[in-house]
Amino acid sequence: MMPLRPFLNTALMISALLLGVGVHGAEREHTRYPLTIDNCGHEQTFTAPPKRIVTLGQLESELLMALGVADRIKGTSVWLGPVSADLHAVSETVPVLSRSVPSFESVTQLRPDLVAAQFTYHLGKRGEVATREQFEQLGIATWVSPSDCLGKQITESSNSDGARKRPFTMAMIRDEISQLARILDVIPQGQALTERLDARLAAAQHLRPHTDRQPTVLYWFSSTRLQGDAWVGGSYGAPEAISRALGLKNVIESDQEWPAVSWERIADLNPDIIVIASMDRRNFAADDAAKKRAFLESDPVARELSAVKSGHVITVDAQGLNPSMHVLDAMETIAEHLDTARVAE
Repeated sequence: MMPLRPFLNTALMISALLLGVGVHGAEREHTRYPLTIDNCGHEQTFTAPPKRIVTLGQLESELLMALGVADRIKGTSVWLGPVSADLHAVSETVPVLSRSVPSFESVTQLRPDLVAAQFTYHLGKRGEVATREQFEQLGIATWVSPSDCLGKQITESSNSDGARKRPFTMAMIRDEISQLARILDVIPQGQALTERLDARLAAAQHLRPHTDRQPTVLYWFSSTRLQGDAWVGGSYGAPEAISRALGLKNVIESDQEWPAVSWERIADLNPDIIVIASMDRRNFAADDAAKKRAFLESDPVARELSAVKSGHVITVDAQGLNPSMHVLDAMETIAEHLDTARVAE
């Protein structure tokens, strides 16, 4: 396997060059209003760039910060972990409405002209915060990340995050950035940001392990209880995008984004690598990455797994396993482990 750091350094140099080219080439380009966008099958018309935005989800918050419109964010909410390092300083200027799910009333009190959500279940038919129609009846525009609705079906009876029929790819994040940049009238910043992500993804695709056998992997996000069924990455979500890029084989075959799987079944599959999610959220017993590791090392079934016995348990930020810019961070962390460890030999 090729060393990781030279590729990342190359990506950063390419990004710097592309940043300049992207902004210069589009410096005179502006959005023409009214602008009508089809967002998750919901048509939304903007007559001017939104100036007061409330975000429901870390992805939307970080995208707006990266696009240079942090001053338009009047409240953020639903955070799983720390902000990206390059956005830390600007994040300090953004007011936090709630680290978890806010109420409809607390959002409307901020008088937003746009509410942007990362997940459909916060701003969809299930409406954990509200439905889109409830906001729009008050003259408030809405947005849901296309990465959580394109080719995805969520049913009232499902106890998971829904099923995907279309695999997640980083192109979905790229397209979302472009659409938001048009809505917000910051097209040059959008082009520059997508070019930086493209450079990182191109570098990551060179980080595939060179082994005689394709390494197998399991992605463990969380669980209601440590000894219970684990919520693990299915065949079409962000974890699968990581696997495809790095030449790994996900042992879970399911169209559910985060199916619940027993540890006995996981033992039968016996992955070479286990990736666990780290998050600040503490809604469930297995949200804590340290508790996940302790369970893997002490449970009679889990401690016999090849990945545990050989030390191939990798911790990544939870947002890296959700559709977001952090997928590239997780990809690079896993690739670095593969670059320094002997897996599937």
